[in-house]
Amino acid sequence: MAVSKLLSLTLFITFLCAVNNGRVEATHEIYPQFQSLSAVSVHQLHRTAFHFQPPKNWINDPNAPMYYNGTYHFFYQYNPKGAVWGNIVWAHSVSKDMINWKALEPAIYPSHRFDRKGAWSGSATILPGNKPVILYTGVDPNDRQVQNSAVPANLSDPYLRKWIKPAGLNPVVDPEAGVNASAFRDPTTAWWLSGHWRMVVGSKRNHRGMAYLYRSRDFIHWIKAKHPLHSAPRTGMWECPDFYPVLLSGKQGLDTSVLGKQVKHILKVSLDVTRYDYYTVGTYLTDEDRYVPDNTSIDGWAGLRYDYGNFYASKTFFDPAKKRRILWGWVNESDTTSDDVRKGWAGIQAIPRIVWLDPNQRQLMQWPIQELETLRGTNVKMNHQMLKTGDHIEVKGISAAQADVDVTFYIPSLDKVEAFNLGWSLTDAQLLCGKKGSKVQGGIGPFGLLALASENLEEYTPVFFRIFKSSQKHIVLLCSDARSSSLKDGLYKPSFAGFVDVDLTDKKLSLRSLIDHSVVESFGAGGKTCITSRVYPTLAVLENAHLYAFNNGTETIIVENLNAWSMKKPLRMN
Repeated sequence: MAVSKLLSLTLFITFLCAVNNGRVEATHEIYPQFQSLSAVSVHQLHRTAFHFQPPKNWINDPNAPMYYNGTYHFFYQYNPKGAVWGNIVWAHSVSKDMINWKALEPAIYPSHRFDRKGAWSGSATILPGNKPVILYTGVDPNDRQVQNSAVPANLSDPYLRKWIKPAGLNPVVDPEAGVNASAFRDPTTAWWLSGHWRMVVGSKRNHRGMAYLYRSRDFIHWIKAKHPLHSAPRTGMWECPDFYPVLLSGKQGLDTSVLGKQVKHILKVSLDVTRYDYYTVGTYLTDEDRYVPDNTSIDGWAGLRYDYGNFYASKTFFDPAKKRRILWGWVNESDTTSDDVRKGWAGIQAIPRIVWLDPNQRQLMQWPIQELETLRGTNVKMNHQMLKTGDHIEVKGISAAQADVDVTFYIPSLDKVEAFNLGWSLTDAQLLCGKKGSKVQGGIGPFGLLALASENLEEYTPVFFRIFKSSQKHIVLLCSDARSSSLKDGLYKPSFAGFVDVDLTDKKLSLRSLIDHSVVESFGAGGKTCITSRVYPTLAVLENAHLYAFNNGTETIIVENLNAWSMKKPLRMN
């Protein structure tokens, strides 16, 4: 679960210390007066065209994406009565391609004692005999978080419209003595090993993040292991954990139960303190049922992220039809709660991404699913375009408010790279991006794209690279800076950023940005570093939005090739 608005880490830690003596058990801002305030009309101006969102109201976590009998199922947290968090049910949509969706009735909603006060996030597992089971968190009348199961009422229904909670079985996992019952949620997809199913539930013990491990022979009776799968100090509550294998080489995904010498494991947790998703690459010690991160991975908020922007509570699943692992992530709003109520909706989902292990085996790579390309319409190209200092060259001929842009930049010379100041931290790219921005001239960079730009650049969202030089290597920074994105006051407009672990031997950097009215979702260097920004321009909207390639560095940059497509709308949810 997650709050509706991102808060800076400093402000949020201050908040933590001021409430309940440093303890906060609820994870959403509560607005009782708005929870059931139905949207009379839905404002369309900043609604996305090709990102997943229902016609109105609040959405948050992706719950249990799965592929079953030729159909993709997507469940997500949804308030059917208003545009703020509350009244949460498991909304359910189905698709053949994860682009065009059909909305069904809710699959799970509070109905029993074990989930009377909440039906929160969880995961799906396909059991032998091709039988799907959902594990999810319920909140009982005593505000205890417990883990429950649900199964399809009719396996012959191709859409699995109705789900039931087996009588007398729930909850399948109760928080036992020593477990914080108000911070115990979001069970993972289960995996099979040595005669037992295993799954993880996120929690915390004081300020230590916990991934509690449970085992079961029959998927009904679960026993808590003597030790967690993994834990880490000073990281706080671990929400929405995810644990899965990846191959050492290649893009092929793996079923969650696959083990072997050619496999690493990924443990992802959503940190309640920072509202970001972090992951480590490591080894699953099956004999001990423990996960150990590699020495190249860091636990906590100095570690790797799926996405360095508005992206939280993510969930992956294995797609057996195309042998790939797919990542879904919630992209929350950056405007105010009153804005959300007024416009009648809040929250979108990021474009589904395939994930695989980088050949360097230190991080993951991510890329939008290929099916997205079916929405590409009008195409324009730019080749061998020189960008001198101060240049911003418009990409014309497409709908710049709704576009897919893929560009490769060539850097003729790396001789005048700005030195990396030893006072800058390699763990705080966002601070560096905020200090430098897109206008402060460097040696090589800033250069990149100006998305959702007004004609005279009163508004624009720059997505750009800067290159620095340390004593040992080049350091590449990718930024998506929302500070200039809107003339409207009261918005959260951060300068998101992440470092890019890339070799510049060929002097090339690639950037792909998916621009969709109020979101700019960017993939640097083929998916090594990803940043998603929510923005709400007042001038750069609809046909008044523009797209530019720019360079504010002293050294000339060449647009080696740029492809930009107007994006069509998919078939919307009904």
